[in-house]
This record gives sequence, structure tokens and C-alpha cells, in this order.
Amino acid sequence: MYEQISHSLLNDILDDLHPEISKEDLRHFYTRLGANFYAIYTLFFTLYGQRDDFKSQMLNLVETLARQYIARPDNLQALDVIREDNHTWFLSQELMGMALYSNGFADGLRDLSTKISYLQELGINFLHVMPILQCPQGKSDGGYAVSDFREIDARVGSLSDLRVLSEEIKKRDMLLVLDIVLNHTSDEHQWAKKAKAGETQYQDYYYCFKTREIPDMFEQTMLEIFPEIAPGNFTWNPEMQQWVMTVFHQYQWDLNYTNPAVFIEMLDIILFWANQGVDVMRLDAVAFLWKKIGTMCQNEHEAHLLLQLFKDCCQVVAPGVLFIAEAIVAPVEIIKYFGEDAVIAKECEIAYNATFMALLWDAVATKNSKLLYQGLKSLPHKLDRATWLNYVRCHDDIGFGFDDNDIRHVGYEPHAHRQFLVDYYSGQFEGSPAKGSVFMYNPRTGDARISGSLASLIGLQRAIEQENLEQIDLAIKKILLLHSLILSFGGIPLLYYGDEIGTLNDCSYLEDSAKADDNRWMHRPKINWNNVALRNQQGTIEYKLFQTLKKMIAVRKSTPAFADFNNRELIETDNPHLFGFIRSNHQQLNDKVLVVCNFNDLPQYLDLSVLEHKIFHEQGRLRSLCSGRTPAIYEKRLVLSPYQFEWLNVS
Repeated sequence: MYEQISHSLLNDILDDLHPEISKEDLRHFYTRLGANFYAIYTLFFTLYGQRDDFKSQMLNLVETLARQYIARPDNLQALDVIREDNHTWFLSQELMGMALYSNGFADGLRDLSTKISYLQELGINFLHVMPILQCPQGKSDGGYAVSDFREIDARVGSLSDLRVLSEEIKKRDMLLVLDIVLNHTSDEHQWAKKAKAGETQYQDYYYCFKTREIPDMFEQTMLEIFPEIAPGNFTWNPEMQQWVMTVFHQYQWDLNYTNPAVFIEMLDIILFWANQGVDVMRLDAVAFLWKKIGTMCQNEHEAHLLLQLFKDCCQVVAPGVLFIAEAIVAPVEIIKYFGEDAVIAKECEIAYNATFMALLWDAVATKNSKLLYQGLKSLPHKLDRATWLNYVRCHDDIGFGFDDNDIRHVGYEPHAHRQFLVDYYSGQFEGSPAKGSVFMYNPRTGDARISGSLASLIGLQRAIEQENLEQIDLAIKKILLLHSLILSFGGIPLLYYGDEIGTLNDCSYLEDSAKADDNRWMHRPKINWNNVALRNQQGTIEYKLFQTLKKMIAVRKSTPAFADFNNRELIETDNPHLFGFIRSNHQQLNDKVLVVCNFNDLPQYLDLSVLEHKIFHEQGRLRSLCSGRTPAIYEKRLVLSPYQFEWLNVS
């Protein structure tokens, strides 16, 4: 869009560019900059236009973009062009993700490069390597307290090791996903060290206050993230003699994005990693980016403007790179991180579907799909050029952040129902097979979350300990049931490492004083590769899980209806224990897949006549995509055994 003020400024900026930049051949850069500059200028002016140094900061921003464009390798620039030509490439059903710790799944980055064939055997082509940037020993928050944004932590490897991994991944048409922690730094980062040394330039990178007056104003409305181990949101720093905002842990200093220098620094870091071959950036804690007195300091409008600005700037330098929004917030807020008032994603192309994840765990505990159906029905539609990241477990705890209105709608009282779920998954509810732990209980609000591996929460660990073969079989069925849904729902399915072989809780973290007070480490295991080898031994738990998941992933990749083009329709099954939906091939509308799941431990029936799509009514025409067989149908009713799922189309 042409607009005189912004383009007059752009002309001035281009005239003032550093000579080293202006002598380069930047034809593609100038084309993309011109196309995006009005949006960049408008956003930057909205956030920082009141500042006296606005023009000089704009010049700094454009020079940062130009330098990173010049540094972008030729092969990555060529990949950018390919992805621009196929702008919906990431909506394909062929993407299949896994998240892992390089020193948990393997022995660091170098060893991880040798294990890519295992991931490829399973069908993984979207690899999220959990935080690997330099962190202090003992005060790392699992890698999210970064002390140097441009260095790999020596405990997992080096920058050259990452480049080798990136090259190995690209040879196999896989995508590399890395974390960028936007909200805070470690208190041992060079910016924090300079702030502690009294440099006001770097004190302005953070929220620093000499008295408690302003911090107390913030505290009136801010929530506590870790009330047990890090109460409050401010920490006294004796070196500066000032209070510093520390929303997560006392050693994590929140960055102050009201300062444009902070934005430009973090943009430069994003583009640096894009130029190392990272395909997808997982932007951590994006809901917290903007702080404002009188609010919860989450989901502020300015946080969305910042993400739009990051995206527009990245479009100039590395348009083939995607953003993931790590925003574990209320359903009505999650959807906004794709971009408000837009048709295509203007913030992040991908967002964690935390609502779906939590609703799945509710369905397992209650043995019915009432809240799952209601919660998904209430979830707003995503944008056309955006997609969900669907997962069952991740490195973090499980929070039950459903909408209270949805809980009441299905007949539960919100507080009591959440307490039931906490009791169920911590094994305190009578008859529960789960072996999880309560995480971050807040006595003031009664809120709590749950830690534990998928296999232990689902009941596999207890069944193994009791040598109960029937319960082991049911636990395996439940694990496969949950994965059947993230594979078919619409979006990118994300496995968590170890779940493909039924890895149990790992309590060795209790022996490490730096981890012992954080029970999330019980589901951040060190993989036993002897157990992995059992995936090829018939009759083992590992074999049953791995081989079935491998088949399901292959079927997903060959089913066009599972691509994510807003082509899903929830169905009312007239049976509270069943959950179902229909997926349609966006290129061939008569090509449909019926997905039905039984969350109960008893057989259940779906009356096919309740489906509006008569294509599924006729007995004998339905075929299971996974088995190739006709499903069990009795008197025009589809029969599902305990915890069975079906992917059905018309043969």
C-alpha cells in the first residue's frame, strides 16, 4: 500500500543507509521492504511514534533487516521463494511433528544427528528441539532462562553441531523448530549484567524501579505464575538497589518492549537463527510481552502489535520462516495469536491448541465427550492461512483452562470439576489409574496443574506395576485413541518424545538439587534406548505403540482430507461417550472421512442415521483407513469397543 508519510520516511532511510549496505545487490530485499513497509511503519509508529528518537530507531530497524538479508545463505533464499510460491505449504497433512530435548532423547546435538533415521522411521518431519541456547547452571528453567541468545549451551553442543543437524534434517525434507524466548532473559545475560553495573541504557531494557510504589500497583492485578517457588512478580536486586520485574522466576528478568531498542535486538536474534537454517520459531511466552498497570499483563493489544511487527519484518528477510505462538491462555484469547482482524495469519501461522489438549484429558477422566464437544464448538474458527499444533503431552504441566460457561453448560460446577480432574490425575480420586503429581497448587485461588508422562497419567504405569494385562491393554488403547485425534483433527500433530514407546514417569530428577523442586522434570525423561529397541519385538508394549502409531502416521499422510483447510465439521453423536467429526478433502468435496472415538470402557454405538451426510449411512460401504476392513455395524449402528477409534471413508 502506498502512503506518502511512510514512503517519504522510507526514501530518507534508504538515502541514509550505511555505505556497506547500500553497495549490495538488494533487489529482492527492496521489493519485500516496499511491500511491507507501510505495515511496518504503522506498527512501529503506533508503539514508538511518541519518542524523540523514532526516526533514528526506524533507520536502525531497516539496517538490521538489510544486514540479516545480506547474511542469509543462498540456499535459504531459494527456499523462501519456493515457499512464497506455495503459501499454504504448511497446511499439508504430510507434516508430522515431535518435540524433544536433545540431551534427553539423545546425548546432545551431535548424537541427535545420528538418530534422525529413527524419527524418519516413525514418520517425523517437523522436529522441535527444545531449548538449547546458553543458560546458567542450576538457574535455567529448563532452558528458558537464556544468558546468551546467540550461543548454544555447551552441555548440548555447539553452533557447528546445530548446523550439521540442520543440514542433515534438510537432506531428508524435515523442518527444524527452535525456541526463541522473547519475554525475558536470565539475570546472567550481558544486558542484565550491564544493568546491574549501573548502565542506564540496559536498565531500560528491563522494568526496574527504585521503590515499591509502581511494583505494588502492578501486583494488584497481576497473577502469580509459580506461587509455590516464585511468589510475586518483582525481585529486589541488591547490586542495582532496584526492584526488577520477574514474572516467571526470580532469575528471569522481563524485557521492556516499550523500549524500541529491545524490539530491534530481539528481531535481530530471530533473524540470526533464521539464517542458521531454522524453519520454524517457537516464540515462548508471547502472551506476556506487554506490561500495563491495572491489567493482568497478559494478552494486551500491544503484545499482538509486537507479534505483527516481528512477522512483517521477518517477511522482508526470511518469508519462508514460520512462527509458533506459545500462548497457553483462554480459548477466546488463543485464537487472536493468529492475527486479529485478518484473513491470513499476520502474527503467528501456528498456535498451540492447548484447549484441545486439556479437553482430551477431561474426556479420558470423565469417560465422556460432553465437555470436549462443547469446548470445541465454542472455540472460534481459525484464519484460513493458519494452523493448530495439536498435542497430547509436552514438556510443561497440564492446566485445565476450559471456559467456565462451557463447564456449566454440560452440567458441572467449574471449581469442583477442576478439582476432580486434579484429584483424578494425581491418583487421589478413588479408582483412578493415573500416577501424576500436583504442580503449583495456589492456596489462595485453589488452582493447580498436573505433571506426569502420558503413559503414567493414562494408567499404564500402575497397570505394569500391578502386572494387570487387561489394564495394560486398555492403557495402550487410550494412548492410541488420544493420538488418533491429534492426527486427524486438523493441524500439525506433535508427538512428545518417549510417548511413542510408552515412557513412564522419570523420578531421577529428585536427585538433582537444581530440579528437585520442579516436578515437571518427571516427564522430561532420559530415553532408554534399550527400551526403544523393543519397538521391533512383537508382544512388547513398545512394539504395540510404535508400530501402530507408525501406521497411523502413514495413513494420515496419504489422506488429503486431513490437510488443514478449515474442512472439519463436528457431529452430534447422540451418545455422550462418543466424539466424532467429519473431514473433507478441500479439492474433492465428496472425499470425506468420518472420525469416531469411544472414550468409555464399555462398547458404544453410533446410529449412522443421525449423520446429516447420507454418504456414510449405507451399511457395507464404509471402510477403515487404518485396517482396510469394513467396521463392525449392527442394525445400522456402528459398534465401537472400549477406547476404540475409527477413521472411515466410503469405499
